[in-house]
Amino acid sequence: MSIPVTSAHVASPHVVNTREWMDHGTRLFLTAVEGLSDEEFGAPTVLDGWTRSHVIAHVHFNAEALRRLVSWASTGAEQRMYAGPGQRAAEIAAGAELPPGELRAMVSRSAADLAADLDALPEQAWHHEVVTAQGRTVPASEIPWMRAREVAVHAVDLNAGVAFDDLPGDLNAALAADALKKRSAGGDAAVLAAWLTGRADEAPVLGPWL
Repeated sequence: MSIPVTSAHVASPHVVNTREWMDHGTRLFLTAVEGLSDEEFGAPTVLDGWTRSHVIAHVHFNAEALRRLVSWASTGAEQRMYAGPGQRAAEIAAGAELPPGELRAMVSRSAADLAADLDALPEQAWHHEVVTAQGRTVPASEIPWMRAREVAVHAVDLNAGVAFDDLPGDLNAALAADALKKRSAGGDAAVLAAWLTGRADEAPVLGPWL
């Protein structure tokens, strides 16, 4: 399936690949989850305070949140990703307490449902605008990229055998560019420029990711 490139995305050459990246990252993530024993769901991850169950719950509820944006784009009836600022955290906390077998089924089902929703999205709906959880107004064509970023990075976060080397090179380049843009907007442009141009001996210490 090709995703229309809107005028807002002319400067983003990675847009046309985002569905492929989303599907690749989803396969990596779900395969890693299936390879975990029930006992391994409680192991910590590199994300402070999050176990593997937290990461898996987050990826599941992210799919459900993005499905709301797909519905918004398709029907024109506004559906935000989250009803309020506390919904995301509450869902993750509650989901992390679920039995591993239930979490496995949930994250697999929601991933399939999101893919089916995107496959069914009418051509013209890809240009309809929706609002992200961070308040950005974007065309629906950005949704596969939003999901690709989540499943790819969190597949690595599971610490279950997936590394950034397992991602396509162009996806890693897009992730790096996206992270650089966000970090720079947050005030880290100078230290990042110094390091990336070889003018600093050590990588800068950055704060937590979103």
